[in-house]
Amino acid sequence: MLDTLDSHILHALHIAPRAPFRLVGEVVGASEQTVARRYRTMRRTGTVRVVGLVDPAVQGLVASLVRVSLRPDRIDACADALTRLPEVSFAHITFGGSEIVCSMATPHEGRMPEVLRQLSRTPGVLDIDSRMVLHTYSPPGADWRRLSPSLPEDAERSLREHHPRTASQGPPLAPHEEDAPLLAALAEDGRASQATLADRTGWTTGRVARRLESLERSGTLFYDVDLALEKLGYPFSAAIWLTTSPAHLHATGSAVAALPRVVFACATTGAQNLMAIVMCTSTADFYDWLSRRLATVPGVTGYTVGVRLRILKKAASLVYQGRLVAPPR
Repeated sequence: MLDTLDSHILHALHIAPRAPFRLVGEVVGASEQTVARRYRTMRRTGTVRVVGLVDPAVQGLVASLVRVSLRPDRIDACADALTRLPEVSFAHITFGGSEIVCSMATPHEGRMPEVLRQLSRTPGVLDIDSRMVLHTYSPPGADWRRLSPSLPEDAERSLREHHPRTASQGPPLAPHEEDAPLLAALAEDGRASQATLADRTGWTTGRVARRLESLERSGTLFYDVDLALEKLGYPFSAAIWLTTSPAHLHATGSAVAALPRVVFACATTGAQNLMAIVMCTSTADFYDWLSRRLATVPGVTGYTVGVRLRILKKAASLVYQGRLVAPPR
């Protein structure tokens, strides 16, 4: 479990991933040195990674949720192969050890993506169920108040005012070939300083600053905060697959996303047209959520539960023995 100061620091990073430690210190009520030390400790212990990522839409890709059913004796080999694919994120093994669920960036061109075609031929794979994400109600980590001590509203407002996120203008643009070292450095550490980025690219800090602003403003570059939520006191998590009618889709999806413990919710194709990720403190806590929280949402006509046995990957981090680590380059 993290203490309140660590939790406030992580909340601040969700709001402004590249905010300087000085500003984060001001809003959390600690010195710049203390915030920097706390953050580096959390990063070193694999609790948090801030990463800079390229929007898959740049390459004409869409997000899909993929459920891979396997023979239990092939689960480890397939998990290792899947999580190393750059197209794959948010992967986990479900309870029972015979299914991997992941988010995958896939082309939308009327045919089976090559990565799924190859996966279908992998020994031990029994079935692949791929569903396109149609709408995201809440991105991962959207509401910190559902999980851990959060910043006061005035501190949150001050952080947004002093370090606003660059507003995306227009469709994302494909990065230039010369951007590769810059984007690789940000994928390793989304909080890398402009001086560090200049050293990695051979550019001046001024050129780094201008290019970052251009990539962010076009929507090409965005930042994500990967967390090992188990270290925050939530060792139990589950994927909930729900069914509702088209007439209730938006209202039901929005209501599910607003429930405590829900860290992600989206609408998908398929008979079960909603999916949510729930983080809980125990099996009893999850049962309470099902019977007292989900039960209040109108429009749900059916659901199934996939308890997450082992988390394999976050947005851009592998999970090794409960720690976030950078994928091999």
